[in-house]
Amino acid sequence: MAPARRETGPRTGAGPTVDGKAEAITELMLEVAQCFFRIRALGQKTGLITSWGGGAFGFMRSLALLGPLTVPQIAQMRPTSRQRMQRLADELAAEGLVEFVDNPKHRRSKLVQLTRKGDARHDELNTQLMVIASTMGDALGEADIRKTTGIVRQLSEDVKARSERPS
Repeated sequence: MAPARRETGPRTGAGPTVDGKAEAITELMLEVAQCFFRIRALGQKTGLITSWGGGAFGFMRSLALLGPLTVPQIAQMRPTSRQRMQRLADELAAEGLVEFVDNPKHRRSKLVQLTRKGDARHDELNTQLMVIASTMGDALGEADIRKTTGIVRQLSEDVKARSERPS
């Protein structure tokens, strides 16, 4: 749903100069946001994302890749609150997918780790995601997809750095 690009020269005024690159980055950000909402809807439909929006798969993926983590550590990795991640951890624990274990580095902040059932569910969801992904992007080559991933990652890091700066 890319809008028709207006061919204009750089616009100047009180703010920064707006040029073709700025317009292209703006368009990319809006497309990524739209893609995110479509991915979230698909994730909810397939069970990769809980009905209330929590990323069960992403939560379990973090534990599968990094090992046991505290809820605050998981929340810091995402643009979300500790309370939201606690709710998701509690939901996954109620389903027997994760468990809370003692943290040798902190008496009150438990570690969350995958259970055997959680590890199996993560593998199942990962397989399901790969099946979905294998049917997408027919017109794109792997190199283009990897380059785009790198570009989006780079822009994401820039946004993260800007959001962490004091206002």
